[in-house]
Amino acid sequence: MTWLTAEFAAIDFESAGSQPDGTDPPIQIGIACMKGGQLLPETFFRSYLQNTSRELHCVATTIHGIRPDQLTNAPPLLSLWPEVRNRLTNRYVVAHGAGTERRHLRVFPFHGFGPWIDTLQLARKLQPSLNDYSLGSLIAAFRLEEEIDQFCKNLHWHDALYDAVACLVLLQTLIKTSPHFLDNCQLASLGLG
Repeated sequence: MTWLTAEFAAIDFESAGSQPDGTDPPIQIGIACMKGGQLLPETFFRSYLQNTSRELHCVATTIHGIRPDQLTNAPPLLSLWPEVRNRLTNRYVVAHGAGTERRHLRVFPFHGFGPWIDTLQLARKLQPSLNDYSLGSLIAAFRLEEEIDQFCKNLHWHDALYDAVACLVLLQTLIKTSPHFLDNCQLASLGLG
């Protein structure tokens, strides 16, 4: 299977920030899907999540801009199982620095999502001369902001859906700009997650 015939689902979480008890509860989820090398806006999913910590860390709020009033009546992550399952099952799951997303998905034991593609690891492998591998820096380096903005009107960095879309746009670009990789690539060899 090549990347053009495969289906991908990028996922991102935003969190309440580190809590005194060591937890970092998710307060927003975003998922975007891609098939045939094309993003599928009709599959995009974004939801605030019930804040189990009852407190938003001020640093986290400064980063993502999510306010407590936006979380009022938000569903718990567990109640979104049908949405998450429908979008991630039988797809390559994509995330930038996938450890956080994998940790938050543990709320669904035995989910079996994957294989995973970590765009952070993939960028390091395919673009070893770059100085900064943060998602925002990679998007800027490849000048992809306008493309993401077309899919995510009125959203911004550190919105979970915006970041999920950015992961897929970055994945497209990394593969397209690495023809030696693209010519020889079978997705099983990506094992980057």
